Amino acid sequence: MSSALDQIFVHLKGWLLFLIAGAPNWLIQIASSLINIVAVLTVFLTLFALISVLERKILGRMQNRYGPNRVGPFGLFQPIADGIKMLIKEDIVPARADKVVHFLAPVVLAAVAILTLGVIPYGRNMTPFTINGGILFFFAVGSVTELAVFMAGWASNNKFSMLGAMRAIAQMFSYELPLIIAVLPVVMVVGSLVPDRIVAAQGGYTLGVVPRWFVFTPWGATAFILFFVSGLVESNRTPFDVPEGESEIVAGHMTEYSGFKYATFFMAEYLGMFAVSGLAVTMFLGGWRAPLGVLEFVPSYVWFFLQLSALLFVYIWLRATLPRMRVDQMMNLAWKFMLPMAFTCVIAAAVWHYTGRGLRGWLWSLLVIVVVYSALSVLLDTRGKFARRVYRFAE
Repeated sequence: MSSALDQIFVHLKGWLLFLIAGAPNWLIQIASSLINIVAVLTVFLTLFALISVLERKILGRMQNRYGPNRVGPFGLFQPIADGIKMLIKEDIVPARADKVVHFLAPVVLAAVAILTLGVIPYGRNMTPFTINGGILFFFAVGSVTELAVFMAGWASNNKFSMLGAMRAIAQMFSYELPLIIAVLPVVMVVGSLVPDRIVAAQGGYTLGVVPRWFVFTPWGATAFILFFVSGLVESNRTPFDVPEGESEIVAGHMTEYSGFKYATFFMAEYLGMFAVSGLAVTMFLGGWRAPLGVLEFVPSYVWFFLQLSALLFVYIWLRATLPRMRVDQMMNLAWKFMLPMAFTCVIAAAVWHYTGRGLRGWLWSLLVIVVVYSALSVLLDTRGKFARRVYRFAE
């Protein structure tokens, strides 16, 4: 029964393809791809609608205020009201803007986010598109995000939009390096760029209790933290939402966008957040595998989305808690701390692998991480930079 429930969506797809069993092979392949695309879009667009209202309700609870509570029961129909509002709002394009590029920028950004969702395994035998270099595809396609942001800023013919776009691109380039390098230890240890094989490599339990997820190794835990923080930046989330510092630079590269185009940017940021969080679950948290052997009767896709939901909750928690960082602080963190620590994870993973992947390798790997972290803490002493400020002209 549990196996049938686990594979219910796989069987449903097989039944749909059985209806056209006599069709040419190329038509069956196209139908299979279309089913996968519709499934991914349905799941994540629904998740986007849900999180757009749940985030505001969670922030309201954390900040002791009301969240959406007027449209529908408990305010759950708020996403529908927001969608209708965005659809009927006037689409204003600056007179001297490049209208074609101005239109294409949000489309490209959303398309990139959707493509990255296609290579993540959401459950046993539930990878929409299995590609030999799935991880490479994820980052190759994701790198187009910078192009889309530049298109939005340049095509708007607005100096604030252009400055916001350049600032966004600078931080994306800076944090893509530790984001990618943090994934290298996992790829090295597994010896594959296929997400399904990475999930398979994290199967089993140490002493029958502790799952063999990479996050439970010193290098894996460090790489996961670096990956998660870099994902915050790539998703333009607090405390790294510098491109949209309203008090400094209006709304960044989205200043000249309104109506449904603005909503598309908003949706693309959330889809990118889903993609980065989904990849973090796949690379470090065992993917769709159960945390305990006795819980393997629960469908695999349930475990994946539970872990994904936990990471998304942390995103919201950080937004409710932390203030926005300054640009110089954010760049210093990327180049002076996160990049060296990402390379350290590569070395620590190699030490862990070549010392037998046992307790001795675990301890040696931890030693490498601690030594480099301690050295960076001494070299990058920031107590003076973050000392209490004295405002000379304040009452």
